[in-house]
Amino acid sequence: MLWLSRVTLQPHTEDNMTVTALLILCSSLFLGSLGKPQFPEQEKDPKFWNTWAQRTLRNALMLQNLNQNQAKNLILFLGDGMGVPTVTAARILKGQLNGQSGEETQLEMDKFHFVSLAKTYNTNAQVPDSAGTATAYLCGVKANEGTVGVSAAAVRSQCNTTQGNEVTSILKWAKDAGKSVGIVTTTRVNHATPSAAYAHSVDRDWYSDNEMPVEAVQAGCKDIARQLFENIPNIDVIMGGGRKYMSPKNKSDVEYPNMAKHSGTRKDGRDLVEEWTDKMKAKKGHYVWNKKQLLSLNPSNVDYLLGLFEPGDLSYDLERNTETDPSLTEMVEVAIKILRKNPSGFYLLVEGGRIDHGHHEGKAKQALYEAVEMDRAIGRADLMTSIHDTLTIVTADHSHVFNFGGYTQRGNTIFGLAPMMSDVDQKPFTSILYGNGPGYKTVNGARENVSTINYQDNNYQAQSAVPLSMETHGGEDVAVFAKGPLAHLLHGVHEQNYIPHVMAYAACIGQNREHCTKSGAASLSPVFSSIATLVTVCRLLC
Repeated sequence: MLWLSRVTLQPHTEDNMTVTALLILCSSLFLGSLGKPQFPEQEKDPKFWNTWAQRTLRNALMLQNLNQNQAKNLILFLGDGMGVPTVTAARILKGQLNGQSGEETQLEMDKFHFVSLAKTYNTNAQVPDSAGTATAYLCGVKANEGTVGVSAAAVRSQCNTTQGNEVTSILKWAKDAGKSVGIVTTTRVNHATPSAAYAHSVDRDWYSDNEMPVEAVQAGCKDIARQLFENIPNIDVIMGGGRKYMSPKNKSDVEYPNMAKHSGTRKDGRDLVEEWTDKMKAKKGHYVWNKKQLLSLNPSNVDYLLGLFEPGDLSYDLERNTETDPSLTEMVEVAIKILRKNPSGFYLLVEGGRIDHGHHEGKAKQALYEAVEMDRAIGRADLMTSIHDTLTIVTADHSHVFNFGGYTQRGNTIFGLAPMMSDVDQKPFTSILYGNGPGYKTVNGARENVSTINYQDNNYQAQSAVPLSMETHGGEDVAVFAKGPLAHLLHGVHEQNYIPHVMAYAACIGQNREHCTKSGAASLSPVFSSIATLVTVCRLLC
């Protein structure tokens, strides 16, 4: 089906539109005459499927020997906006990038032993935002939309509701327990997801004091960039974007000196990067702002790292300057090399943050390539850690109104056309569509004919049902993939705030430590004693 999408790539006249429609119709009839889509010959043999299923069954039976080790290391991969349809589409894209049809491909997260679902609603929102959800999966409590690191008693944008309603994150629990901690993101390091790890703010948009109301500053509320350096001293690794929020207002950016929009924003005149550098110089602390500087570091000589690679968010991976800007995978590799030096282990938060931005802009290609890059980073982390002592979780904060359908044939390019035309307006349509967003376009009062444009362009905005300047989040549950010590505690359907409690329990940090032993094994608390008894009896009988 790859050829079908190519024949209609860029016609530009009414005649070509007619030809295109005929081609699509003819190709659909041709495919119908074939009876079945083309697929690997081996799949016609029932033995192929039976053998595959039996192998999977044997592997599943091995999971009866549950990993009950104490987790030395904790890694949370958060795909911002990575709902289940995005996971599936990214899987197909990954396979197609490797020359396969795609559907049968495995993402790295697909290989995790345990999968559950998380309910994503905020305390005051049926369809959530990234701030309230981040507070849930990092701080262990559900919160209002638009707020980070505070309970639901705090009201968005009301500074005087902050004090007394602060909640701490698993990153702080890990730091207090003597572990090294890190944050790696493709967004600003003071964006919604990472900020819930260290900040207490009633407004996710208070990136610097420039974005805060004067009365909030006067009342003593701190901007999020400032809290990054003041709330949890000595976060070991911080990487992402956001330079402009750390610099005095109008100070030129080191990479874009002649572009005013990238200049510093801070009204208080502070240079937070300079302050950090001065403080950390004697502690093997290094600040970097480009890929060359990052990859030239010797991790054995680095105890603290601050990497800010853009004034705002990092570029989409499809648009990334591979000479100057590090990939998410490269950042994760350096982070783990630094963090794993600590004999007490580490906690690492990794956000594929621009999956969300691609969807908001209706640019599915950008979003899915971001998801594939995050999956590469998951694979790299897997190679650098052990399932015996590292609990790794992959999840999303929320979904999007993104989907793909149209009865596409096996192997159809994920960015291609459905093999049929609409039986209402007699025009072709792409498999990928959005429920709402900026892709809603009409020409002469009718739906735009996608055959007249390059729908495989990196920045093509897929058609949507409802016109909006920005596409919205979705409200359905998201998947939670888990492997490593006590990963089996993530099962079934849970509230999203359950996630950090499991991670803390597995690592013997935070409020659940009574079950821990000095030998490095997590002995089960009375809550799980019946399970342990059953497992023991089964082993004796077998």
